[in-house]
Amino acid sequence: MEDTIKILLTDDHIMIRQGLKTFLDNDEFKVVAEAQHGIEAIELLKTENIDVLITDIMMPEMNGIELVKNVSSQFPQVKILALTMLNERQNIKNMLAAGAHGYILKDCTQDELREAVRSVNKGETFYSKEVTNIIMESLTPQAKPNRVAVEIPLTKRETEILHLICKEHSNIEIAEKLFISNRTVEAHKRNLLEKTGCKNIAGLVIYALEKKLFSDI
Repeated sequence: MEDTIKILLTDDHIMIRQGLKTFLDNDEFKVVAEAQHGIEAIELLKTENIDVLITDIMMPEMNGIELVKNVSSQFPQVKILALTMLNERQNIKNMLAAGAHGYILKDCTQDELREAVRSVNKGETFYSKEVTNIIMESLTPQAKPNRVAVEIPLTKRETEILHLICKEHSNIEIAEKLFISNRTVEAHKRNLLEKTGCKNIAGLVIYALEKKLFSDI
């Protein structure tokens, strides 16, 4: 099937990888390769055509955070989903800062896993509910983010688009709501990343939360 999402599983536990394959292998998803750690995953990415990398954090040789940093730099077209038992605030922030597009926990349901893969494959973000709550709780009034040295004001249109991004709207939905083209949405997203100093859409969401830009997210 031409639109099948091609997946690379990276986890040092073979039983976890086998279980994930049973969750994912069908006409919509295909696990085309497996790796035990980050170094092996990077070698596979050099030879395999991968859409989505699903990775754990704690692994030998090269952990998930270092893997995500390397993949974001070397293979920017690959979308990254963290799948781990670790729900500590620092691990979540480190993975998102490294470039992960989504973060879910290993006690997720089959439906949640599939939805997460679909979302990140489309260039959107996906966090499990628990992860979202942890991110929200970490953004206390005392928090003093240090993302950019000089604040560059967002335009009204950029703010509108950021608001819709935070509400998990896709590019197509944003374009329809604002009566603009998909290409224009992408241009505004690039401007948002440049102005905020964020590396990806996940960073933009965290930026909006830190800045308390919207009262309904």
